[in-house]
Amino acid sequence: MTNRRGLLIILSSPSGAGKSTLSRRLLEWDSSLSFSVSATTRAPRPGELDGEHYHFLTEDAFKHDVANGNMLEHAHVFGNFYGSPRKPVQTAIDAGNDVLFDIDWQGAQQIVNSALGPHTLSIFILPPSIAELRRRLEGRGQDSAETIGKRMLKSWDEISHWGSYDYVLVNDDLDATFEKLKIIVDATRLRRLQQPSLVEHVRKLQQEFEDLT
Repeated sequence: MTNRRGLLIILSSPSGAGKSTLSRRLLEWDSSLSFSVSATTRAPRPGELDGEHYHFLTEDAFKHDVANGNMLEHAHVFGNFYGSPRKPVQTAIDAGNDVLFDIDWQGAQQIVNSALGPHTLSIFILPPSIAELRRRLEGRGQDSAETIGKRMLKSWDEISHWGSYDYVLVNDDLDATFEKLKIIVDATRLRRLQQPSLVEHVRKLQQEFEDLT
């Protein structure tokens, strides 16, 4: 039995609010934390590698995995399917290792409502303003004006689900937001549910007490 059960740490936000940057900082902060590599049916972007950035699947292969329960969560976004393979996540948390998810509110809800729900930590990242959200999207230089427009239209729908998360952070200062994020993760790791070894420890204390009486 491990000293601690792993967490499923979920970060969600509208595109441009900072969840990808915060995710990267978390991985740099704690080398034992692993990233859940999503599967997708979209084509790779320049520089993306299969198995590192995404598991790139055909639509038929993706639907087959969903039908056979091999996806922990899945969603259809901007004409493509995205999902989180179940097996590597289950293996990691059973071994006491945390897994980080950079997913939208639909995927977050599927995980929270699954059998692994009690071991999730969900955090939503809000932008300081809608104007700043657009500025960040345009500044990335990754998407066309049409795609940015679609992401902006979708942003309010994503923001409207902020109330379903355990914690909500306004990312108006990246360094300050990251410090708060670390505190949240450290505290949640200490939840009683995440420490299965406590049961055996209490039993030993009880035995020691009985031996004294």
